[in-house]
Amino acid sequence: MDGAQLAKFLTGGGRRVHLIGVAGSGMSGIAGLCLALGHRVSGSDKARTVETDRLQTLGLDFSSPANPEKVRDSELVIFSSAIKPLHPDYECATKLGLPIVRRADALAAIMRQKKGIVVAGMHGKTTTSSMGAHVLREAGLHPSHYVGAEIPILGVNALWDAAGEWFIAEADESDGTIVNYHPEHSIILNIEEEHLDFYADLAHIERTFAQLLRQTTGGVFYCADDKHAARICAEHPRAISYGGSAGADYRFEDVHPKDFQTHFVVTRRGEPLGAVTLNVPGRHNVSNATSVIALATELGVPFSKIAEALESFRGARRRFEIKHRSERFMIVDDYGHHPSEIRATLATARGTGRKRVLTMFQPHRYTRTQALRDEFGRAFEDTDVLVLADIYPASETPIPGVTGQTIADAIAEHTAQEGVSFQPERRKIAFDIGRMLEPGDLILSLGAGDIHEQGSVLARDAAVLDGILNVMGPGIARLYEPLAKHTTMRVGGPAQIWAEPETEEGFARLVRFATERKIPIFVMGRGSNLLVRDGGIRGMVVRLSRGEFKRLEVHGAHISAGVGVRQRELAIAARDAGIGGFEWFEGIPGNVGGALRMNAGAMGGETFRQVVSVRFVDANGEFHTRTPGDLEVHYRDVPTLAKNYAVSATFRGEPAAAADIAARLDASQQKRRTSQPKESSAGCIFKNPETVPAGKLIDELGLKGARVGGARVSEIHGNFIVNEGGATAGDVLALIAQIQESARAARKIELHTEVQIVGQEEPVYV
Repeated sequence: MDGAQLAKFLTGGGRRVHLIGVAGSGMSGIAGLCLALGHRVSGSDKARTVETDRLQTLGLDFSSPANPEKVRDSELVIFSSAIKPLHPDYECATKLGLPIVRRADALAAIMRQKKGIVVAGMHGKTTTSSMGAHVLREAGLHPSHYVGAEIPILGVNALWDAAGEWFIAEADESDGTIVNYHPEHSIILNIEEEHLDFYADLAHIERTFAQLLRQTTGGVFYCADDKHAARICAEHPRAISYGGSAGADYRFEDVHPKDFQTHFVVTRRGEPLGAVTLNVPGRHNVSNATSVIALATELGVPFSKIAEALESFRGARRRFEIKHRSERFMIVDDYGHHPSEIRATLATARGTGRKRVLTMFQPHRYTRTQALRDEFGRAFEDTDVLVLADIYPASETPIPGVTGQTIADAIAEHTAQEGVSFQPERRKIAFDIGRMLEPGDLILSLGAGDIHEQGSVLARDAAVLDGILNVMGPGIARLYEPLAKHTTMRVGGPAQIWAEPETEEGFARLVRFATERKIPIFVMGRGSNLLVRDGGIRGMVVRLSRGEFKRLEVHGAHISAGVGVRQRELAIAARDAGIGGFEWFEGIPGNVGGALRMNAGAMGGETFRQVVSVRFVDANGEFHTRTPGDLEVHYRDVPTLAKNYAVSATFRGEPAAAADIAARLDASQQKRRTSQPKESSAGCIFKNPETVPAGKLIDELGLKGARVGGARVSEIHGNFIVNEGGATAGDVLALIAQIQESARAARKIELHTEVQIVGQEEPVYV
């Protein structure tokens, strides 16, 4: 079909059309237009989306994955530029000899039935075309529109309005198809080197834009601030310039941001038009809005109506989209992926007045990264921290030696910028950035690929962190704290949220907060007798080791201690007060909270033999005080304290001579030195079976010295696994499983772990 035939076909209605790649933002818009024009529409894609679900309610016959059977009864097949000839639906259409057209061909044909307004350029098309559609709609002109993203204020990304004569659309220049359009008016935002996987050079790009200009029958609105656009467009017989440059036909002046609004005034050929308030930030959006002001004014829309519509405009998804905003943190997502877009977006981020800008950027396409290497190297000066992802390839084949590190190297060559790193594992980027988050920061996810998913992770977790900081009071809280720093084994992944309250009331409020929002909560002490899996712990991990939780008081033969008091500190306090019975505590490298939860013991002693009372917080944040008789207490386990959280306890001892206490302390210390390894460990790994101590059994099985990775069974005590350096939780778990299997096979003994194993394999920051 030629253009005229295609236009007649698509605007006639009642035909059978199939779309390949229908879930994409561009193709879903074409599907919506075809349905509105009365066609019977089917489509396929590799996955369903919110858009395909919406279109199905309008009549789309959707298949996932490809379904060549739906192609067979079609009269026309439309495909996206991402589709290759080997696609099953495409192959079927080719074999049947069906008409096959690109997305841009179909859009250009549909636009021929109305007065077209094309928005073209390398950057800003979606925002500008959606602004234009909104302004013309608010002016009562009933425009049809087609934009390349979800625009909440427009409702849908494409609309056919039979009542209006105008159709405004963004034109994709990436594959040269802007030459298909024959619009009434064109808006040219910018022209520069881009899409060099298709274009030979800048001259090739300029020739393509020049053809669009020749096919524009009405006005050409061009940005006077863009040197290439100005050079190519200025000589057009119906050219109208806009921008901040002196001499522009429509000029913006007195730009000043305030509270995420941007205020400016506009003049028309030197005469004032009026003031504008824009609710999307950035000077580049002021320029975009001025192009719409120029267009609408030339179409006869009163300036007051234009200004009112622009003030009510809200931006597109992924165009400086605020994902989370509070006094402490702001998380923003933006689609920018070209150096010019990056500079504009970072300038906007810097202009928010936040303390620091932390950016995670995902390069888009190997060819762009290679061709614009040096431009990328100069584009990030407005960010304090930059974590680079590896390249999002789109449909490209990798180019050897071209990675995210390419940009890091270019930045090092062209600037003295610090804080730049390359993280090839995309899902770790949220972890790298989130660990740095401080109050006052703005985090920006930037790029056209899937980096926005990491921004969404951080927005989710930053919102929870904000809530925790609001209710906790004194203390600290942060994201993705590595738990290997806080366990005696020195292994384990991060806590999704880490909190250290300083007061019992603050902790109770945290517990209530977590319960109300169904956030898992795990309370840990010094991390002895604890093995955290490599994925970390999802939810909130609380350590009670500050402020009131370190309180220790002696009353006669009784000692009251907060759960953050170390067991050795309890033993020394008892010694200094002349109280006996606490000496065995000295040999356990944990704190009071862990001793209570596990009913810890050593040298014949056991925690709950000396407990008078325990004060704890329940899941609703209420306080209770109970005696041991009121609690469920077992060997190395106190189930009552699994879902309730101890905050303090009172212990009893008995008066004893200083010499006797000193002798027992020395014996405890000596036993620990001679029977326990010095390397990092979690204490005893297994509970003792009834028939033989676990350490003796492991020795008899000849497993002392057995290792997996950096984890090894201690030569000193068989019931200890030590971290020789660099061990992972996976190493330790594999060694535990090996020991259990050996005991089962050789002695028919089931070894059960005494060490508490928590967490998950999948990282918490995904």
